[in-house]
Amino acid sequence: QVQLVESGGGLVQAGGSLRLSCAASGSIFSINTMGWYRQAPGKQRELVATITSGGRINYRDSVKGRFTIARDNAKNTVYLDMNSLKPEDTAVYYCTANFQKIAGSSWYTSWGQGTQVTVSS
Repeated sequence: QVQLVESGGGLVQAGGSLRLSCAASGSIFSINTMGWYRQAPGKQRELVATITSGGRINYRDSVKGRFTIARDNAKNTVYLDMNSLKPEDTAVYYCTANFQKIAGSSWYTSWGQGTQVTVSS
């Protein structure tokens, strides 16, 4: 069983900053892609940013230049630094990881429980 535990959400005024963290633990041999998705009320879950074990990064256009994703491979942890936050960034943010349990096995995807980010205007 692999668990992803997120932290760092909260309430912030527009223009403020927050840092999200997500640590993976359990039966993990290796992790490829880690990332963050978000889901606002009444909307579909959408990709925010992803980062591979080799450091390849992808952002959704609306967060480019404001959000920064990073990871610590030794700690199986991914971070999301969010700056210049806007009310439209308000959502539940979910961490995700694509991992192998043993060498050569299938790849699985696990999700965190989500952390609320609320940006007031």
